[in-house]
Amino acid sequence: MRRSISLLAATSAIVLSTPALADEESESSDAIEVKPHVDIVMRYESVAQDNAAGDADALTVRARAGLQLKKGGFSILAEAEGTAELVNDFNNTIPSDGIEPFSVVADPGNFELNRLQADYTSGATSVTIGRQRIIHPGARWVGNVGWRQNEQTYDAIRAKTKVGPVKLDATYAIAQRTIFGERSPNEEFEGDFILLRGDIDLKPITITAFSYTIDYDTRLAFSSQTYGVEAKAAIPAGPVKLNAKASYATQSDVGDNPTDYSADYISVELGGSVSGFGLKAGYEELGSDGGIAGFQTPLATLHAYNGFADLFLATPATGLRDSYITASKAFKVKAIPGLKAAVTYHEFDSDVGGIDYGSEVDAVLSFKLGKFGILAKYASYNANGFGVDTEKFWLQAGIKF
Repeated sequence: MRRSISLLAATSAIVLSTPALADEESESSDAIEVKPHVDIVMRYESVAQDNAAGDADALTVRARAGLQLKKGGFSILAEAEGTAELVNDFNNTIPSDGIEPFSVVADPGNFELNRLQADYTSGATSVTIGRQRIIHPGARWVGNVGWRQNEQTYDAIRAKTKVGPVKLDATYAIAQRTIFGERSPNEEFEGDFILLRGDIDLKPITITAFSYTIDYDTRLAFSSQTYGVEAKAAIPAGPVKLNAKASYATQSDVGDNPTDYSADYISVELGGSVSGFGLKAGYEELGSDGGIAGFQTPLATLHAYNGFADLFLATPATGLRDSYITASKAFKVKAIPGLKAAVTYHEFDSDVGGIDYGSEVDAVLSFKLGKFGILAKYASYNANGFGVDTEKFWLQAGIKF
C-alpha cells in the first residue's frame, strides 16, 4: 500500500503542476485541450448453480467519469468509478456485508479513484505514470477485466515505442488494483511486476515475444515468471479472410512462491469470415507440472477465455485443456445497427490425470439502440469432473459520452 501511495503522490504532483505550467505558457502556445468523458453501464445478471448457494439476481449500475487535459505532447487524466447495487440478491464477495446465501456476482458496490495518470507522447513514443488501464493485445496475459463493473487497473510506469516494423512495450507495476473494490480485503495486490512485450510486423505475419515476471508480496502462490512467443496472420483468400495464430509459453515459480513448478502453455486457433459470417476453432492448453500446480495468468481478462461461466478463473492444479469452436454472424439490419450474434462450444479436460472436466455453451447478442449499446449473454456449464452445473444470463445497456 505504501508503494502505491508514493506512486500516486508523484503522479498527483505532476497532475497538479502541469496545468499551472501550461497556464504560464498559454500566451505563447496553444490552449489546453479539455476532454471530459462519461461511461455508464446498467446490467442484470442471474446465476443458478447446482449447489447449496441460492440463485443470484443482481442489478447493478456503474458510472465512470473523468477529465483529460492535453497540451502538446503532455496530458493528464483523472477518473472516478462508482458501482451501485440496485438489486442485491447475490454474494458480492465483501465479508463486511455479512452472510449472503447466494451465488457470487463479483460486482460489489464501490466508489474509487479508477485512474490518475500523466502521459507524455512524442511521435511513436509514449510514457505513462500513475494509476492506469493496461490491456495487452487480446488481454490473455495482461488486461483490465473489462467485463466486470469495477475495472482492474495498475499503479505503474509504462513506456511504448515503435521503430519501423517493431513495437516495444515495457511496464513496471507495483500494484494490481482488482475488480473487488475499496471495501474488499482483496482490493489490491502489491508486488513487483515486470511486463515486457515486443512485436515485429512481417506482413502478413506478426511475431510477438513476451516476458511477464509477477512477484507478489502476499499472493505468493501466483508469483511466476513466464516467457513466450506468439505468431498470428491475417490472410485474404478471395472473398474469405483467414486468421491464424499460435502461441507457446513456459512458466515457473518466482520469488517466495512456496511451490517449485514448471508448466507450459500452448494455443492454436484458425478462423475465417465471409459476408459477415465467421467460423473459428481452437485449442488452448494451460499445462500442469504433474498435478502439483497449473499454469496461471493472474493479470488477464479471464472472462474472455475458457467460458463465460467463469469456472476456470484459476487453473486447476491438474491443468486445463480447452477445445472450442465459435460461429458468428454480423447482420445488416437498418433498424438494428450493429447487430451481431455468436455461439461457442467448449470441451474442458485436464492436462494430467485424464479428467473430463465438463462442457459449456456460450451465446452473445449485441446491437445498438440509438446511443445505447445493448448486449445479452448466456452461459451453460455442464459439469462432469470439475465444478458444478452453472447457468448464467446477462442483459445490459451502456452509453458513453
